[in-house]
Amino acid sequence: MGKPADSRADKNALSIVDKRTGKTYTVPITDNSIPATAFKNVAAPKAVGERDENETNRGLRIFDKGFLNTAVIQSQITYIDGEAGVLRYRGYPIEQLALHSSHLETAYLLIYGSLPSKEQFNVFEKEVIHHGIVHADAENFFRSFRYDAHPMAILTSAFAYMGSYYSEANPSLQGQTLFTKGDKASLAIMDKQIYRLIGKATTLAAMAYRVRQGREFVIPPTGLSYTGSFLYQMDHLGEENYKPNPVLEKALDVLFLLHADHELNASATTVLQTGSSLVDPYSAIAAGCASLYGPLHGGANEAVIRMLISIGSPANVPAFIEAVKKREKVLSGFGHRIYRTSDPRSFIVRKTADEVFAITGKDELLETAMALHDAAMKDDYFVSRKLAPNVDFWSGLIYRAMGHNHLSPLTSCLRTDV
Repeated sequence: MGKPADSRADKNALSIVDKRTGKTYTVPITDNSIPATAFKNVAAPKAVGERDENETNRGLRIFDKGFLNTAVIQSQITYIDGEAGVLRYRGYPIEQLALHSSHLETAYLLIYGSLPSKEQFNVFEKEVIHHGIVHADAENFFRSFRYDAHPMAILTSAFAYMGSYYSEANPSLQGQTLFTKGDKASLAIMDKQIYRLIGKATTLAAMAYRVRQGREFVIPPTGLSYTGSFLYQMDHLGEENYKPNPVLEKALDVLFLLHADHELNASATTVLQTGSSLVDPYSAIAAGCASLYGPLHGGANEAVIRMLISIGSPANVPAFIEAVKKREKVLSGFGHRIYRTSDPRSFIVRKTADEVFAITGKDELLETAMALHDAAMKDDYFVSRKLAPNVDFWSGLIYRAMGHNHLSPLTSCLRTDV
């Protein structure tokens, strides 16, 4: 391999010896990553009996099932240290944002890179809320679904449906450089779609929810916050001067904020991959919504509730724990693909849950949840595997206490801002 090089340029490289051919290859290291395409040069003759599909003579492939160690984009938006249990948005610890910021302010931070001034926030909030109104024809669209359709199935379709209204936002119709020109007109079109997507997300989710409840739709009110308007649209039953409970409004806002971004999770990756074909942003969000529907992603909080219902009572927790160890039952709401210690959001959600239960009364499942939590945290089987409660364990109970049993649409609202 030769003498070690002294220059920094040579040190920031990886030397690879292919024992099949005896050749040595140098791969540059940039930002602690190497280009996967460099391995296309690491070719070898086809071995006797080797299958043609390996294409050995065309270079090595990088096999990374599930993106466990693959970077596909450079980003300064979110930082996660799974070993230390750290989550930051644009450099701000999630704990600080949950305490001092709001979901819309944090959405601005994630999108534009800095916290807004008071004037910037007022404009942003006004535009988002203004674009919460949907076309009157949307009512017919929502009424076309069965009464027992899951709100996520409705919401996924609704985002794609919205794209049919805004041809000016479709690169297929307006040209491939629609969002990449960088001029004022291009940026203005992009901003308008941001306002529309965030503004209409709560309206569409509320409409999907009310289809399931068999209720008439509610026009977004004026004079309420983003999350206040959402709760109003979901829960208003004709009361005069109805306003959502401020504690529940704040709790929902915190949950929105905590879920706003989490690096390249499944739904974010789906949106990026779909968007790479230059579809309109509504179709890309619809694809992300479909990804979020799954029980291993946005549907995880619903899975927690179903699990707790199946356990039945605290007395049944020990038997359930043993069944999990034998792989006869699935434990939802514990562990995380990234966090190897506690999910930092779970502590915030736990505190928020106490505030919500003080208003709504304790959910009948809470005692079962607490018993399961305590049993798992004292059991070496779970402790050794670092299976601590994650954000979904407590958030599902909060949504349920607020009367919203189908929870995935709520998570969809929070993630349309990124």
